[in-house]
Amino acid sequence: MDPDDTTHESMSDAELLARLMVGGADTKSATDLMQRLLRRFGGLRALLDAEMNSITAEKGIGAVRAGAILALPEIARRYFAASLPVGEVIRSPTDTETFLQAKLRHLEHELFCCLYLDNRHRVLRFDEMFRGTIDGTSVYPREVVKEALKINAAAVILAHNHPSGVAEPSQADERITRRLKAALELVDIRLLDHLIIGDGRATSLAARGLI
Repeated sequence: MDPDDTTHESMSDAELLARLMVGGADTKSATDLMQRLLRRFGGLRALLDAEMNSITAEKGIGAVRAGAILALPEIARRYFAASLPVGEVIRSPTDTETFLQAKLRHLEHELFCCLYLDNRHRVLRFDEMFRGTIDGTSVYPREVVKEALKINAAAVILAHNHPSGVAEPSQADERITRRLKAALELVDIRLLDHLIIGDGRATSLAARGLI
């Protein structure tokens, strides 16, 4: 079968990786090699999270092929991070979650961010405001308010990741959310949500009734 006649959705992980390895001409030997690699690491995600030297230890995988495999997560992150460009209207909570997971899910440190919107929920700017844990790094409401006023934002969505992968909000998360909501209300700016990004899921404090 001509590889161009096969839709990507119907291809296995090994077949997709093989197509990448051989420049579009899927071959049985390349697919077999990718199947061995996937079995060795226990699946696609584990493979894409692996170290270069672990991948090149597999016979038939040199530095060039390993580099192509390891570039895939970053390509995917950039693709999804571009899903809400400046001026784009947020049409659903899914839009926001997809964008924020691409930005935050892979980080090994905690990052507190703000998505500033106009009165039609169009994206004005995405800012990485504070780095560290909420308990260990101060989150300053005045800085969030100052940036919101500077760009004439009408609404804000807060987000931060939990490197542990657990997306449950802590008491500190709830406290800073209340402080930020109160500070923004003083200048007539709405806090729409605070999303906690974990490993594969996001938790909305608005959906929990905490905003």
